[in-house]
Amino acid sequence: MFKKLKFIIYTRPFIFFAYYLIQIYSMTFRLRVKNEGHWQKLRKQGTPVLLCAWHQQFFPAIRHFKTYSKYNPGLMISQSKDGDLISGVAKRTGWHTPRGSSSRGGGEAMDMMITHLKTYRLGAHILDGPTGPIGKVKAGAIKMALEADAVVIPLYTSTEQAWFFNSWDRFMLPKPFSRVCITFGREIRFKPSDNGNNFEHHRQYLENTMRPRLFL
Repeated sequence: MFKKLKFIIYTRPFIFFAYYLIQIYSMTFRLRVKNEGHWQKLRKQGTPVLLCAWHQQFFPAIRHFKTYSKYNPGLMISQSKDGDLISGVAKRTGWHTPRGSSSRGGGEAMDMMITHLKTYRLGAHILDGPTGPIGKVKAGAIKMALEADAVVIPLYTSTEQAWFFNSWDRFMLPKPFSRVCITFGREIRFKPSDNGNNFEHHRQYLENTMRPRLFL
């Protein structure tokens, strides 16, 4: 029974259903968006922008992210079965989804994301996904920012009332009709070094900057 249910979840009809369910559910949020204009201005001026969020907090932003489809944004998603579902929903939201992770297909997907950032100047990245640990920035965001000469824009979501799942990321699901806020932080610019010694410094800096906004 469980195997049959998992098969249904990853079919196209279910992905179609999941997309509209998310859209309808998210319509109940009393949404506020803060500091969005700053990064949009940077992008308009020709600067590639990489929006970065924790895995815990991406759900409240899904419906609003559809408004960015005019920019041809990109989001790297794992090649797992769960990734199939997320990718299907993201594509219907207007996002391009190179597929790969550190465990499978990551190099090719990373190259595609870097090219996408250089071309369309907007992408997003889940810092600690797809398997955690929670609050641990992985190397992908730093590599993309450096090679695409992109600024990193921290993205946080918060809500007055939410359920937190018993999962590795303590996944946050706002309750219906809750006040939800999407907040964009100030841009972070990383400078490359000839010997690469700054890479871990950049990774740790981003982690230290964004970790305090996690709900642990």
